Amino acid sequence: MADQAQSLVRKIETRQAAIGVVGLGYVGLPLAVEFADAGLSVLGFEVSTEKAEAVNRGDSYVGDVPSDRLARVVGAGRLSATLGYERLGEVDGLCVCVPTPLNKTGDPDVSYIISVTESIRETIRPGQLIVLESTTYPGTTRELLLPALTQGGRLTVGRDFFLAFSPERVDPGNQVWTIRNTPKVVGGITPACTEVARALYATIVEQVVVVSSTEAAELTKLLENTFRSVNIALANEMAIVCDKLGVDVWEVIAAASSKPFGFMKFTPGPGLGGHCIPVDPHYLSWKMKTLDYKTRLVELASEINAEMPRYVAEKAANLLNQDGKPVKGSRVLVVGAAYKRDTDDTRESPALDIIRLLAEKGADVSYHDPLVPSLRHEGQELASVPLDDQRLSAVDVVVIVTDHSEVDYDLIGRSGRPVLDTRNVLRREAPETATATASD
Repeated sequence: MADQAQSLVRKIETRQAAIGVVGLGYVGLPLAVEFADAGLSVLGFEVSTEKAEAVNRGDSYVGDVPSDRLARVVGAGRLSATLGYERLGEVDGLCVCVPTPLNKTGDPDVSYIISVTESIRETIRPGQLIVLESTTYPGTTRELLLPALTQGGRLTVGRDFFLAFSPERVDPGNQVWTIRNTPKVVGGITPACTEVARALYATIVEQVVVVSSTEAAELTKLLENTFRSVNIALANEMAIVCDKLGVDVWEVIAAASSKPFGFMKFTPGPGLGGHCIPVDPHYLSWKMKTLDYKTRLVELASEINAEMPRYVAEKAANLLNQDGKPVKGSRVLVVGAAYKRDTDDTRESPALDIIRLLAEKGADVSYHDPLVPSLRHEGQELASVPLDDQRLSAVDVVVIVTDHSEVDYDLIGRSGRPVLDTRNVLRREAPETATATASD
């Protein structure tokens, strides 16, 4: 390795390096706390005054980071947050964890990455490591970051500074697989870049998986979540098939799962949620369109999954019809607003679409979610209602969208109200483990 690389690796291994994390959201804040817990000095960069001030108070707004743990590393002087990007040049390693949403046409929106890269270009110095963690299309690190950071020829990648990609693998609410015991994939622009990035993540994870390039690392993330999207789409379509055939899809899945080889269990649900699975396959599809190739299976899976909230709304309407009630004016209680079990995250939650679709049909829709006390969607303000006998007796149908552990499903089952259970939670004897669902 070059002298700069060797020097930076030594600083990391001896905990003398300062690490920066850009974007203190559900990915960045847990990462920053892990680095701080490992004995590194960490500086978080935020554009939100509210988040920066909360971090500096030791007040966590991310469910996977308990406030007492955050307060401990903040109080020890190992983690602080700063507003804006003026201090980017102060750190030795920089992990970029900014959002990468889709725009209105469904194409990748990398504007946050570009904005941060421009700021890094203004402050970059010899001996720095830059790692992009934001999910994106293959080629982003090499095609967007590298030209910007080497503009003017002042610094050479792999010699003066180091550039890599390492996809985030955060699973909100998962208490079994955390940052530390989830293998971390790393791919650099050069071998020296890869080695420096490997050394950084080795301070906080048990296993670092090295790949040959940034493109391989970028595509690894897309494969992981596209795999889940395609298989969830198959489970969702099987649910529709079983419904039309009058067969219990949950019985079929349970029976198929008894096969000890050649089958992996996925279960249907009301639609996809979270930032990853509904979004990531579009990055792959978009990139391949630029290369004149259509990812037909990927796009079909996305189409099936995207239609599930409408399918659920129609099923709810059918339940009302069986009771001789029109959707218009009927009272519908949606149980669960978060996109997955035991989190407060409503990003891309199918519950939001189901609420909207039923409201558009004239239903009086309310929701209950112990982890989401209020929500705003498309200009509509809603507050979680209590779940009790009085509430249940007043509604015409209950739609279970999220299977939170805290919800009293026995109460729902005893209510005698028609229930559309998209999670099979009323018949579940115990929480399932190691099962991919449409909410993951």
